[in-house]
Amino acid sequence: MDAAETWDLYRSFLGALRFGSLSAAARELALTQPTLGRHIDALETALNTKLFARSRHGLAPTPAALALQPHAEAMEAAALALRRAASGEADDLSGAVRITASNVIGVEVLPPVLAQFRERHPAIAIELALSDRTQDLSRRDADIAVRMVRPTQKALIAKRLGTIRIGLFAHSRYLARRGMPRTVDDLAHHDIIGFDRDTTAVRALGMSSAFARDLFALRTDDSAAQINALRAGFGIGVCQAGIAVRNADLVPVLPGLVVFKLETWLVMHQDLKSSRRVRLLFDHLAVALRAYVASG
Repeated sequence: MDAAETWDLYRSFLGALRFGSLSAAARELALTQPTLGRHIDALETALNTKLFARSRHGLAPTPAALALQPHAEAMEAAALALRRAASGEADDLSGAVRITASNVIGVEVLPPVLAQFRERHPAIAIELALSDRTQDLSRRDADIAVRMVRPTQKALIAKRLGTIRIGLFAHSRYLARRGMPRTVDDLAHHDIIGFDRDTTAVRALGMSSAFARDLFALRTDDSAAQINALRAGFGIGVCQAGIAVRNADLVPVLPGLVVFKLETWLVMHQDLKSSRRVRLLFDHLAVALRAYVASG
């Protein structure tokens, strides 16, 4: 079995794992259901292990399938990186570049930045993968990453963009209705927009007692949803200062007492420095994101 045939089997395996049925996976991968079923059978035979338990409810992955998943996803990332590399020569201004960033940066900051880049380089396609989980560039999950922590992996080109200031904000309409809190203790009498399960932001603020989950009027781990709730006047919540200054109705709350800072980095794999399209986008992002960081 050659490498292409092997990848076909693992591609079908990932589809079945993600969609929970042969029919749904086959539709997503543009295969027939019998073909996808044969791929799963062939992979189980090659590995000499059962990967799925079949029932009328669909496919249930076995422990062996779950153990295999991260390795299959690494193969998928490598295959996508090869496709991007093959989509344009290193010195060509065409092809695809994949960026990964947090949900907030991807939703609130990058769209106008990428639109400007697209106007200048219309032959370069941009793939935007949003996740608050740090993607592994060494595995080529992406070509360029916007990160909120200092990179520690080797073989990366990293550029520090500055420090994003984050604090509490509320819509002026909410404050007109409920009043401005003067102390941290006053927050207990307000509608707070907070986390559901992810306590990262609360730990960074160092205010776990004032930000206990059961005190939140709105609980979500989607930071973009939190910001939109702020804009709607739902209550008081955390926001990047650079985003808040773009919204005249968002007012700082306890600005001298509640604030923390987030280092911001732009990163790419050093093997991509010879790719002109990647380098152009990297340099464009560096200029635009530095301006964004400084605006807050």
